[in-house]
Formats: sequence, C-alpha cells, structure tokens
Amino acid sequence: MMDFTLITLVVLVVFLGSLTRSTFGFGDSVVSMPLLALLPLPINTAISLIGLTGFSVGLMAIFSAWKYIDKRILLLLLSSTMIGIPIGLYLVIEVPQENVTQILGVFLIIYGIYSLIKQRYHLELPERWKGSQLLPLPFGLLSGALGSAYNMNGIPIVVYGTFRDLEMKTFHSTLQSHFIVSSLFIVLGQALGGLWTRDLFVFYLASLPVIYLAHRIGKSIRLRIPIHRFEKLLYLFILLLGIILLLSVA
Repeated sequence: MMDFTLITLVVLVVFLGSLTRSTFGFGDSVVSMPLLALLPLPINTAISLIGLTGFSVGLMAIFSAWKYIDKRILLLLLSSTMIGIPIGLYLVIEVPQENVTQILGVFLIIYGIYSLIKQRYHLELPERWKGSQLLPLPFGLLSGALGSAYNMNGIPIVVYGTFRDLEMKTFHSTLQSHFIVSSLFIVLGQALGGLWTRDLFVFYLASLPVIYLAHRIGKSIRLRIPIHRFEKLLYLFILLLGIILLLSVA
C-alpha cells in the first residue's frame, strides 16, 4: 500500500506546477521537478508524472482558446521541434545535465533582465529580426532538445513569443498548442521507454482534481491581470526561473 502522506505531497507539488503553467503558460517542470526530487520518488516516475500532468493542463487550456492560434508559427515551431527531440536524447547521454541547466539559467536571467529593461524604457529590436520567417525554427529545435532531455520544452517557445511581442491571446494559444503536440511525443517516448509504472498512474489519477482546479484558478488570475502588468510578471517569472535553475545545481 502506497503511503498516503507521499501521495498527498506529490499531489500538492502537481498543483503548484499546474497552477504555474495555467497562469503563465509554462514553467511547471521547473517548479515541480526540484520539489519532487525532495520526495522518496524514483526520478523516472517524477519525469513521467510531470509529462502527463503538463499534457493534461495543455488540453484544458486549448479547448477555450484554439481560435487564436497562429497556425503558420505553430507549424514552423513543431517541424523543428521534431528534429530537436533526438538531439535531446544525445544531450542526455553525452552532456551532463548540470552544464545544460547552468547555461539555461544564465540565459534566462540575462533575458529576463533585458526584457524588463526593454519594457520599462520602451526599447524595440529591429522589425527585420522579429519578423523573420525562419525565426521560429531555432526556438523549436531547442524546445525539442530540452523537452526530450529535461522536460523543459516550454522555455524556448516562451522566449520566442516574448521576443516576437506576440499579442497575448495568440501567444498563449499558440504556446499551449505547441505544448500539446510536443508533449504527446515526449509522453509516448517515455511510455515506450519503459518509464510508466503502476505508481505513476496512482499519482496521476490522484492529481486530476487538483490539475483541473489549478487550471480554473490560473485562468482566472490571468484574465484579471491587465496585459501590460501580466507581461511584466511574465518577465519577472522568466528571471525567477533562471535563478531557480542555477540554485538547483549549486
């Protein structure tokens, strides 16, 4: 019989991660994985659980926002994401996770600070950079690599969306659509790789009610915050995630 306290703690962590994802559109794995690592939980179970819960949150989000998707951007992101997935498998084998996490953490801190300064002083990048037809490709490639290796497929897509200054509804809907498709491949890969266990489904089924609750609360929070203030919170959150990533390998 699985310990009730452990199930409760896992469900609480899933709620925090799902609330983060529902509010900001990403970041559930960065919030949840360090907390799950503190529990007596196999790493494979933790990774697979976050994959399943993230996929579930994405499905809930997209049902109410599918009409705002930018299909051209989504297609370009997904095509390069599929190429990036096997690259991520190579990273797992050949590159220590600590090195990748440190680089990603430093990048997010720099990008978060830059974005806050840009917003405060109304700085703008050249339109030819933001409007490039090929711009989604490298971000999609990074998403596939980081997703298959470390469950961090959302961070490059969020950086792309903020770099392009996409309208918030388009940003959120396209982001979640990408997550659904890329997460589906990642979840299937985890299942075929033998990472799914009976315990995983116990945790997942126990978490479903709080996943739905987190989705409703996060959506309500997002809709109540003015767009300009939400953008500032998003940049602060990116900066915070960078700090969390660096602390996790300190």
